[in-house]
Amino acid sequence: MELRQLRYFVAVAEEANISRAAQKIFLTQPALSRQIKALEEEIGQCLLERQAHSVRLTPVGEALLREARDLIERADQVLERVRSAGRDVRLRVGYAPSLAAGMLSAAVENFTQAHPNARVELLDLATKEMLTGLESGKLDVAVTVGQPRETRGLLWRTLRRATWQLAVNRNHRLAQRAAITPVEVAGERLLVFCQRDYPEYWDLIIGWLRGHQQRPQIAGEYDGVHSLMAAVESGLGVAVVTARTADKVPERVRLKRLSKAPDPLCIAAGYHADKVGDKPLAVFIEELRKAAPARG
Repeated sequence: MELRQLRYFVAVAEEANISRAAQKIFLTQPALSRQIKALEEEIGQCLLERQAHSVRLTPVGEALLREARDLIERADQVLERVRSAGRDVRLRVGYAPSLAAGMLSAAVENFTQAHPNARVELLDLATKEMLTGLESGKLDVAVTVGQPRETRGLLWRTLRRATWQLAVNRNHRLAQRAAITPVEVAGERLLVFCQRDYPEYWDLIIGWLRGHQQRPQIAGEYDGVHSLMAAVESGLGVAVVTARTADKVPERVRLKRLSKAPDPLCIAAGYHADKVGDKPLAVFIEELRKAAPARG
């Protein structure tokens, strides 16, 4: 049994179709079929129930899929550790631009001055992608919304707490108000970060309004702070954002104070528990902490 064959088998199991799996791994369909057949012969059991346009795992196939995924993951980790032993420090950092603004560049600059041979890779990712990356070892650290407890083998270091404000077009009727209430926010067309990529944002903001017995009028979802601010600037609605977004606010947008505002957003650096003793990682997280204001 070869690791290569197991990778082929996992691809077939995930696609539930040999033709699609072959395209995914850049093999011809007959070649892939032969590899799966050879694997079945070596095991001495049928792994797939072949149907007209799909395949389904047998109980033996389901058992092999679990074991194969675990084996492939461990093999990849071994390969990565061996490769890392022969090169300089490398840090892969996932971040959300709307949260990491103003701190990431300073932290990277200070870290690379202390480690001239270090290579820092910055990856703009959604929260779910960052958590998955930390779990799988594809990321070393993530700058995102802090988790309420240590879960999934991940640890969190608080960097700062960000307060909330309401972004409105400068000609909006609320632009002249000193403070905006939850009732007034609920009465406006609300623009938000997309729920798929920013679930914590949704939980906090929508929960805040519902906690005041208000039902939000969601008028649009956006995948980043720049598109969200552009929509506010165009007069499409209002948006609840952190005060640290101020450096990304267009000229025609105003940030207004919220009365009875949501709890401050905890921005944190997350990393896997396996990396607790990683000194370069600890230095980088400390640089992040020093670069981040305590509140804002």
